[in-house]
Amino acid sequence: MSLCREVVTLQLGHYSNFVGTHWWNLQDASNEDLSEVNPDVLFREGRTAGGQVTFTPRLVSMDLKGSLQTLRQEGSLYSTDTDSATVSWEGDIMVHQESPASKNPFLQDLDTLETGAVLAQEDFESTYQAQCSAAAGPDSVNRQLERMARCYALEGSVRVWSDFLRIHLHPRTVAVIHQYNHDGEAHRLEAFGQGETVLQGSVLEDLEDRLHFFIEECDSLQGFQVLCDLNNGFSGLGSKVTEMLQDSYGGKGILTWGMAPVTQPNATAMQELYQVMNAALGMVHMANHSSAFCPLTLRGGLGRRPGRPVAFPHLAYDPSLWYHSSAVLALALDALTAPCRLRQNSIPLWQMADMLTGSGRKVVAAYGAVPLPIMQGATLPDALSHCADALPWKPLSSCPDGGGGQCYAQLLTLRGLEDRHRVRSVVRALHSLHSGEEVLASYISSFYPSGTLAVNLVSAPSRLTPPFPQVFGPDLDAQGWLQSQQPPPGSVRPAVSSAPVLTCLQSGPALGPWLAELQRAVGALNVRRAAPSYLSQGPEMAEYQEALEQLHLLARCYRDDSRGAAHFSSDEDEDSDD
Repeated sequence: MSLCREVVTLQLGHYSNFVGTHWWNLQDASNEDLSEVNPDVLFREGRTAGGQVTFTPRLVSMDLKGSLQTLRQEGSLYSTDTDSATVSWEGDIMVHQESPASKNPFLQDLDTLETGAVLAQEDFESTYQAQCSAAAGPDSVNRQLERMARCYALEGSVRVWSDFLRIHLHPRTVAVIHQYNHDGEAHRLEAFGQGETVLQGSVLEDLEDRLHFFIEECDSLQGFQVLCDLNNGFSGLGSKVTEMLQDSYGGKGILTWGMAPVTQPNATAMQELYQVMNAALGMVHMANHSSAFCPLTLRGGLGRRPGRPVAFPHLAYDPSLWYHSSAVLALALDALTAPCRLRQNSIPLWQMADMLTGSGRKVVAAYGAVPLPIMQGATLPDALSHCADALPWKPLSSCPDGGGGQCYAQLLTLRGLEDRHRVRSVVRALHSLHSGEEVLASYISSFYPSGTLAVNLVSAPSRLTPPFPQVFGPDLDAQGWLQSQQPPPGSVRPAVSSAPVLTCLQSGPALGPWLAELQRAVGALNVRRAAPSYLSQGPEMAEYQEALEQLHLLARCYRDDSRGAAHFSSDEDEDSDD
């Protein structure tokens, strides 16, 4: 019996919760195939007051006042009846009742299915080990959603992340920061210093209590996965959270993902300045306090003038919709994090980080082929042969692939290549190799001859069930395979229910110029003149300048000594001018 190494996840900020909601929906939908991935790494077992078995994420989610809409902060899994509370006041009572937020068609259907899906306890007990979902009965709700075959067009109705949440959360999961508003012009969590300041007093105590609840249940905690907004005040809060985790749980892995949407609705010029500074400060501090830090974004860059959003050849997503961009990132994140959840030959979080972050290189970049273009019935060598001139992936961290064959370490994961036997038989005939892992390793080595390389193949694909948006191009079939012929115009396309995905976590020289460019962009700002209110709640000017110097030193960790003098000469010239 393999050891289950549990992971506790933290989601800090609204966009991080968007990505996290899609990601948890994917975990819930994919848990019917338990041969490779162990759901107990992420989910905990519990019981309601009535004795019903439940499975909920080991998750602490933080967001601002007004961000939940239809979701109750304490959830509905262990709800208590508060209407019967004794009222001692004998005078007149005036009740002001606010109309509840309306639910979109998906949430309405979910309520209906859960209400009618009350399974007998003995039936549920006999099947729960093959499932992992909410208390209302995972087999019933999930499969009924699929049988309904409804393609929910939620693009116009999704306002917050709970609008497409399909699983139940534990009452200890959601923490709301009431000092700041999610919507409106006033009391917004916009600056790094605000986030640093908010994590103290009752907010800090509440977070520690929630973490202790989930951690104390773990038998062999491998570490923490942190999803944190990078371009608002949550970057400061995440810096303090990762520092607390590092101080309190030394030796455990802390893998932090810095999340940034492609667009920020109605952002002013001042807010755009804030976003760049937040990203720079958050990256430095969270990298210092984490085992590894990886930005995740489909923006063309983290500066004020980013390039075009990342375009995937077989996706048709709308970059301006958080509902779409977060779905693409969640699908990639499902593959990126698969190594720490495997039943066999799993790679714990701390080991993933150690492999990628040598010599102080705590920031890594992510790349992904979402989806990997493979024809139905083709083999892995067939698919890779069409990518012989260029790697099939696109940047998921806004850091372009530097090329040139330079790389320090890579962690590759291919998810969704189901027929491994056919791959092996053809590979022997074509390349005298013995596994899909060897095929991938040989292929990547042709682009990066040196550097540490680890390859993971997960045959089961990510299952894309409602309400995952249909962001796929018309050249994919229902299983996410490339079609040899385009469907005729006007034909009804089946929903894509799975997709093969190839991802890579990489540490290489390309990160040096990328970090240096961010440092120069922020360092060129006269923060006292351009954004005087930014430092009003911290950090101090000396701390701000020290963080920029740390970012500069971090960039220098990635210089390639064989060509570093030319590569970083401009930085050194700027230093001497200063």
